[in-house]
Amino acid sequence: MLTEKITKDAVQIYKLYQIEMQPKWFPVFFVLSQGEEKTITAIAKEIGHSHPSVSKIITEMLKNGLITEKKDAADGRKNIVSLSEKGMEITFKIQDQYKDVNNAIEQISALATHNLWKAIEEWEFLLEQKTLLQRVKDQQKHRESDKVQIVDYKPKYAEAFKLLNEEWISKYFKMEEADYKALDDPEGYILNNGGQIIVALYDHQPVGVCALLKMDSPTYDYELAKMAVSPKAQGKNIGFLLGQAALKKAGAMGAKKVYLESNTILKPAINLYHKLGFQKVAGHASPYERCNIQMSVDLK
Repeated sequence: MLTEKITKDAVQIYKLYQIEMQPKWFPVFFVLSQGEEKTITAIAKEIGHSHPSVSKIITEMLKNGLITEKKDAADGRKNIVSLSEKGMEITFKIQDQYKDVNNAIEQISALATHNLWKAIEEWEFLLEQKTLLQRVKDQQKHRESDKVQIVDYKPKYAEAFKLLNEEWISKYFKMEEADYKALDDPEGYILNNGGQIIVALYDHQPVGVCALLKMDSPTYDYELAKMAVSPKAQGKNIGFLLGQAALKKAGAMGAKKVYLESNTILKPAINLYHKLGFQKVAGHASPYERCNIQMSVDLK
């Protein structure tokens, strides 16, 4: 609404000073009024508009005789634009309008409690750090994660534990002997050896799993392993919730260090592990051919 109000006034202000200009043309006009001819790409970059948007404005300004266009001598695929004689006349004629508009804006700023320009700069800075789209995605994850329930393993989740892991392993790699040992007999291989398995439920359905394997190591207490989230449930922060819950459970069992093995091709997973506090380490021999990175986190 504010943009519409200002634009409406801008149209009348140009008429007040008998300037043949549309508000949307002004950024292009102002860049060219500095006296240097430019390509459409250069103008678009300078004013922060898209190439098609600037191209459309150039076409309109050409029809109104404000600019001239020619082929770039160095690259015939590019067009060079500059102000026409009529456009240059406006650069002199518009100076009084500049002064009066600037003074009017400063008057508004003096009366306002907040500085609009500084507020816009602040918003632009914050959006450069994280876009509105990413912030909305974060909020979506947060809202969706409220529907996620992390529960301890029960025999009824054995099939989900196996299928969810087989799904992601087969997508990127091949199933290996160590996979079958853990997935075919989770109770015997993991639980009975002092490990734990947790399950993420979404709408009461198992959509994510994660295991803690007890390690026979002087350095590490548990291995975070067999973490899998259904593709249908991704984007709900389930992996992070599983990882958090697993580390909390490991800490409650007295663990000081937790270890994991992965592959750098799994970029989202590696980013998740970093988010959970894991750092790259030089680990020991792995039973998995696919392992090319080992990580650990200190809990105490």
